[in-house]
Amino acid sequence: MKKIIFICMIATMVFACKSASSSTASTEAPTLSTKLDRPTQVAIKGNWVLTNVSYPGSDYIKVNSFDLADSKCFIGSTWNFISNNNKGTMALTAPSCTAFTSPIVWSINNQGLFVLKIVEPGTKSKNVKSGYLLKVAGLTDNSFQLIDNINVGGQTKDVTYQFQRAN
Repeated sequence: MKKIIFICMIATMVFACKSASSSTASTEAPTLSTKLDRPTQVAIKGNWVLTNVSYPGSDYIKVNSFDLADSKCFIGSTWNFISNNNKGTMALTAPSCTAFTSPIVWSINNQGLFVLKIVEPGTKSKNVKSGYLLKVAGLTDNSFQLIDNINVGGQTKDVTYQFQRAN
């Protein structure tokens, strides 16, 4: 199943969009593996805090992360990953942003891609037909990164979401 989501961002002088299903700069999306990377999923299970969002041009460019809020609103958000059923929750709690809490469904495939679905209340996860693909990087016992690609002026740039273990 191929999922395409469009994430748009506005810069002072640049308007850029990208397909969240693409993990490369290529115009052809790679075939998404359905084989799971269980050891990595188990390593990520538990409670995490998103401590930083970084990308080139962050002083001038606003990124709307996961079609929910400005990327900076995710700093301080709490995430719970349950590895045996690939469910969890996320909660945005930044004081200057709109609060948001949602169940999530997630997995990590053997290509190192983190597959994320945000589930609306009252909706079954199997009925959610869109999601996000991010690369998993820098995994340790207490931290990891999720990396998304954005297109700014025809150039691919990384948006890095830094997580720290909360417990």
